[in-house]
Amino acid sequence: MALETNRFVVEVRKTPQKADAKARITNFGEIYSDFKPDQASTQASRCAQCGVPFCQSGCPLQNNIPDWLRLTAEGRYQQAYELSSATSALPEICGRICPQDRLCEGSCVLEQSGWENVTIGAVERFLGDMAFENGWIEPIRPAIERDQSVGIIGAGPAGIAAADRLRTQGYKVTIYDRYDRAGGLLTYGIPSFKLEKDVVARRVDRLKASGVEFVSNCDIGEDVAFEDLREKHDAILIATGVYKTRRLSVPGCGSKGVVVALDYLTMANRQGFGYEADPVSEAHLNAAGKHVVVIGGGDTAMDCVRTATRQGAKSVSCVYRRDRANMPGSEREVYNAEEEGVSFEWLAAPKAVMGDADNVTALRIQRMRLTTPDAHGRQGIEDIPGAEADLPADLIIEALGFEPENIPVMFNQPELEISQWGTIKVQAGEFQTYVPGVFAAGDIVRGASLVVWAVREGQDAAADIHYYIQSQLSASALEAAQ
Repeated sequence: MALETNRFVVEVRKTPQKADAKARITNFGEIYSDFKPDQASTQASRCAQCGVPFCQSGCPLQNNIPDWLRLTAEGRYQQAYELSSATSALPEICGRICPQDRLCEGSCVLEQSGWENVTIGAVERFLGDMAFENGWIEPIRPAIERDQSVGIIGAGPAGIAAADRLRTQGYKVTIYDRYDRAGGLLTYGIPSFKLEKDVVARRVDRLKASGVEFVSNCDIGEDVAFEDLREKHDAILIATGVYKTRRLSVPGCGSKGVVVALDYLTMANRQGFGYEADPVSEAHLNAAGKHVVVIGGGDTAMDCVRTATRQGAKSVSCVYRRDRANMPGSEREVYNAEEEGVSFEWLAAPKAVMGDADNVTALRIQRMRLTTPDAHGRQGIEDIPGAEADLPADLIIEALGFEPENIPVMFNQPELEISQWGTIKVQAGEFQTYVPGVFAAGDIVRGASLVVWAVREGQDAAADIHYYIQSQLSASALEAAQ
């Protein structure tokens, strides 16, 4: 199907088919279907082919979006995929989980001018899935094989993206990860209704078929010494992400009925792999038959509330201290959660957990209001005196964000410098730390952020590592010649 672009005046915006809310909460399958080829071409044909593509500038990867939309409109799907993958190691994953409404689609000129944006994320997903289905994605075959090797700590999006680019350059790559399966938060943090796990597994399988070695269930500093990795490899990339959860600090928050989001989501995903939870020691990590309250306003909170509905919770509420307009999570995810029966308590902050050490009975909330905007237009929040309420709760999930673990202590590497926020310091404009040959990328440098930023930084770190190793080789050759 070959179409011209600039058809936004005759073609309306359409998204892929979405499963009915009542049906989709009965399982953990992805809620959106893939476009069919003619649907993808039609939607891609709406692109205005702007002279200044704000969609591209709104994408952390700077994807060549107008170009592969044009190729999709023309029915040249393989070429479109190749162009999309030139700037992204995980296009079909980003197409599923990126908050496009805040990135490429939110920046689309059509969106800004009232014509509604092009469904960029859905087309990107379609191209990636079609590429796998048609065998266009093959194992990496480097033009040259190099003797040098790189060790990557962390098999999440930054580590996977870096491995893809480094293996393409011909380096031997080994990825070390604490979990039994690769993928990091893609595997154990993000629920399957947003990202089915075979989508992650096929990317990992491609890297394995390309010669990348994975060492699972490996805690650096305990199972393997960091210094041993430095001796084994020519460069090291730390791409651990951030896993330390921010905790509540209100009366009663120490109850066993209060759990952190990552523990809860990890258990749900493990059960998706066939793990049987202990009915006694792990029962608190399941929402079945419970009144659930999730505290937080980001995408992790949305993952928790939507997981709880699928587990058969009696009721699910989300408590956020600001209003809907100031919620940091994707508006699309909030809307999906509302469709699935989640209730939102806007402008509400936790004040106390009611119950005892073993069980919770309610979350006491303090009603808030927004204050007058400051000089920068930012509104603060303040208590409404006497405005309190108790929300019934058998399970309270903290989704308050993530902080870095103490990597210098964990790895026994005090020379690794960290910022005031606990993230690893890298040299200005680079991804090399202040330890020679040691690099860092992703959330462990940036702080908790989006998957697409982890992919971008993993790829950029790979380029820095390549430059570093080649510079070292050149210096050694020069020294030997003298």
